[in-house]
Amino acid sequence: MEETYLLNVEGVRKKILHGGQGELPKLQDGSKITFHFQTLKDNFERTVIDDSREAGIPMEIIVGKMFKLEIWETLLSSMRAGEVAEFWCDAIHTGMYALVSRGMRRIAEGRDPLEGQKHRCGMGNMFDYHSTGYDDLDELQRTPQPLIFIMELFRVRGMAGMAASVGMTRAGSSASLSLQVEEPSAYKRDTWAMSKEEKLAAVPVLHSEGNRLVLRKEFGQAAEKYQEAVICLRNLQAKEKPWEDGWLKLESLVTPLVLNYCQCQLELGEYYEVLEHTTELLQKHNDNAKAYFKRAKAHAAVWNEREAREDFLRVAHLDPSMAAAVKKELKQLGERMRKKHVEDRKRYQGLFQPSRGP
Repeated sequence: MEETYLLNVEGVRKKILHGGQGELPKLQDGSKITFHFQTLKDNFERTVIDDSREAGIPMEIIVGKMFKLEIWETLLSSMRAGEVAEFWCDAIHTGMYALVSRGMRRIAEGRDPLEGQKHRCGMGNMFDYHSTGYDDLDELQRTPQPLIFIMELFRVRGMAGMAASVGMTRAGSSASLSLQVEEPSAYKRDTWAMSKEEKLAAVPVLHSEGNRLVLRKEFGQAAEKYQEAVICLRNLQAKEKPWEDGWLKLESLVTPLVLNYCQCQLELGEYYEVLEHTTELLQKHNDNAKAYFKRAKAHAAVWNEREAREDFLRVAHLDPSMAAAVKKELKQLGERMRKKHVEDRKRYQGLFQPSRGP
């Protein structure tokens, strides 16, 4: 189930990944909401910023207690118990996320979330300090941007003890309830909910499905499979130290998937998408002939003749086995550019001719 629609809130879109049960909860001041969440960047890799599942216990907020990220109450109020939903939120709603995340991370680390803060509002504290102590949060603080929140609602408990819940025991204290959550299994597990082993196992399956769809010339669907596989690997890579063995092994799996994705985008005519991702890839791996080749074709398609020629020549230098393909592409590029110049001359001939007198 993947129904996408707009909430009655500017800059918010919702996609239901798994439907819930019962009626929508009626939130009131003092209601306790228990849920898991994952926060992702709105980029190609859907980079994971935070994941409550890694801490092992769900998140809890109390309605009306001035939670700094007000939009979360709005998002959760649109969900039923047991529902899993993905929300895209514009930057107008996410400006405080860096501060909220900083506090949650400190709690998970066993530290005081208010350590070192003055007794001021959250916005004031953001201006008091140049750094949150976390590089990725500092980036969000400098450049507020849209974020994606994937939420799984477990329980809403009202002040009188009435609750809408699913997958939780009713016995024990509120603390034990937070720990006794059963994983829902009635829906296809999305990559965000997978363990490390499950993500690694999913990658070759997604790669194979993408290849199968390419053979059927279903390039749009194939691109989605390659992208999902990249997301799995990028999530795992985020836990590794850049350029060390674990990171490099994952990067070696990412690279062919990105190239396959770019090939699909070439077939779909999304040339600027190809330019973006091949350039990003070449910033890390400046000797990748295939990336240069795909970027050259994208440059050629958007009439960047000089850039296309430079990339094609770089391909022939890096991989002599591709020299024949490069020669063919350069010939086609020359023919296309000559044809374009002829058409341009015809189009503009006479445009600047002096007008004749009477």
